Amino acid sequence: MAASVGGLNASVLKDSKLEIQTFQGLRASGTVPLSRRPNVCSVTSTAASSIRAVSTPVKPETSDPPKRSKVEIFKEQSNFIRYPLNEDLKTDAPGLSEAATQLIKFHGSYQQTNREERGTRSYSFMLRTKNPCGKVSNQLYLTMDSLADEFGIGTLRLTTRQTFQLHGVLKQNLKTVMSTIINSMGTTLGACGDLNRNVLAPAAPFARKDYGFAQETADNIAALLTPQSGFYYDMWVDGEKIMSAEPPEVVKARNDNSHGTNFPDSPEPIYGTQFLPRKFKFAVTVPTDNSVDILTNDVGVVVVTDIDGEPQGFNLYVGGGMGRTHRLESTFPRLAEPLGYVPKEDILYAVKAIVVTQRENGRRDDRKYSRMKYLIDSWGIDKFRSEVEKYYGKKFKPSRELPSWEFKSYLGWHEQGDGGLFCGLHVDNGRIKGQMKKTLREVIEKYNLSIRLTPNQNIILCDIPHSHKRPITTALAQAGLLEPKYVDPLNLVAMACPAMPLCPLAITEAERGIPDILKRIRAVFDKVGLKYNEAIVVRITGCPNGCARPYMAELGLVGDGPNSYQIWLGGTPNQTVLARAFMNKVKIHDLEKVFEPLFYHWKRKRVAKESFGDFTNRLGFEKLQELVDRWDGPETAASHHNLKLFVDQETYEAVEGLAKLQNKTAHQLAMEVVGNYVASQQNGKSE
Repeated sequence: MAASVGGLNASVLKDSKLEIQTFQGLRASGTVPLSRRPNVCSVTSTAASSIRAVSTPVKPETSDPPKRSKVEIFKEQSNFIRYPLNEDLKTDAPGLSEAATQLIKFHGSYQQTNREERGTRSYSFMLRTKNPCGKVSNQLYLTMDSLADEFGIGTLRLTTRQTFQLHGVLKQNLKTVMSTIINSMGTTLGACGDLNRNVLAPAAPFARKDYGFAQETADNIAALLTPQSGFYYDMWVDGEKIMSAEPPEVVKARNDNSHGTNFPDSPEPIYGTQFLPRKFKFAVTVPTDNSVDILTNDVGVVVVTDIDGEPQGFNLYVGGGMGRTHRLESTFPRLAEPLGYVPKEDILYAVKAIVVTQRENGRRDDRKYSRMKYLIDSWGIDKFRSEVEKYYGKKFKPSRELPSWEFKSYLGWHEQGDGGLFCGLHVDNGRIKGQMKKTLREVIEKYNLSIRLTPNQNIILCDIPHSHKRPITTALAQAGLLEPKYVDPLNLVAMACPAMPLCPLAITEAERGIPDILKRIRAVFDKVGLKYNEAIVVRITGCPNGCARPYMAELGLVGDGPNSYQIWLGGTPNQTVLARAFMNKVKIHDLEKVFEPLFYHWKRKRVAKESFGDFTNRLGFEKLQELVDRWDGPETAASHHNLKLFVDQETYEAVEGLAKLQNKTAHQLAMEVVGNYVASQQNGKSE
């Protein structure tokens, strides 16, 4: 028996009842997965706790055992993501062991250090919530706001996957914070780790059949792929499960094993002991609405309706993903491609079949290549489809034709379609802090509003009666939450990841650097004569993992050294074209040397309404590089001023002088003045 237990820590075995399932590695193509026929042996003791279906490597008779990464071994020996995290949390040490650091990700948390501190390393934890469709109840928002002040760094972060991030939580406060979130009907389970992450869907609360069906489907996919073994609730609320009842179709699909998808008698019927090779991302949307960057996900699900708007089924797309490694060409960002069409009653079974195909065949030896995009790239879509169909039990039908995609931000005021209004608010880089944070809480609390978070790091206030529009607008404007027409168009579509100082992977700045970079881009726009209402999609990340999806940007900046960026060009405003690397290691103080010639020639050589991304693709990188290399400044010395907001040149120059003192452009300062004036006028009117 000792031999079959292998490296399982003796402290885990003490007083336990064990059912140890052998781990057979990745199955060969075309064979029946051994995971469908688990090999089980038992050790009995008096303890009530048990470890069930713990995988242990078994050496095949004719070949070497499959290689596995260290994280795979941690998962195998963890008693379903419990050990040694449960023991580490009880110690006085400020941080966690290597194994526990990996396991806590499955609970929705990352251990971090402040990289700008010198001397003794101080540990804290980032917590990420899981909010399918970005839905946040009034109670949960107020809870997260309070936790940020009491246990965090006083700010909330809105992520690119419609969730909250809470930074700066100390280890001794983790259980208090986690249990508070759970008791407020929130969760962090599966927000990180090697399993299905938050499921995206359009955040707009439209009272339409297609939008409602997309959001319902996202909820059901999230429920289907939620871990079942109870490790999360054991750790944070002493085993008390605080969950709403699941739809019967979700329970039925999860339990169905007619095509060999499940681990029989396992507490994790879909995931088993090893879970997935890496993180797994879903997005659900409706035709035309690409607010979710649908093609960047492992699986994209698109509602297909009939002529009357009734949902009939779904187009499926597979194999998207952004992460890569610098100077390693075998890693790359990738767009999802069509898999096929399924009727609406089959969606959960098709989803499960895709996940199981990745579970059985995704690489577990090298985590750089463990995402599903590499499996599909290696196999090709036809072989992948064939393998998925074995678990689905049916053939996929051809994808239905869809209209072109559009990016939708849902900023500003909109009719919901049920008599109420919603208001989309732009939040720079998703960071809610200071007066903005205080005012948002007051408005949400006073008017009992529910919330939606968007994949573009913004927030939507929902279910607002028409009578509350004016006082809410006034309160928000006074806190700097202006209507989109008063915000620089560049800022409205820009995104950045948190990066320095807490992210351990960051090479350079992103969130803290993007405000100044956007101002510099606006200044270059002014210099070369581009109008104020011109905008391009700018995204910045501190490392190549691509959390802010820079590889879909018209201008992507990816940290590749201290104070330097790799520049990516060629994404499009509707997020359907993959950008390409244009230049490496451009120092931050040299960005204008690249921006000026590119924007100057875009202004002068573009065809009618041609976006910056389309322009760079049409000209080609060789020609663009030539333009940058030969750049000596504009061909004419004539000054280009955008005087749209100003009476005359003298007024413009006076405002420009004041703006420089505040590190702003003249247009930014003018818009702030106009916004504040409008707010003050509205505030003086009675309702």
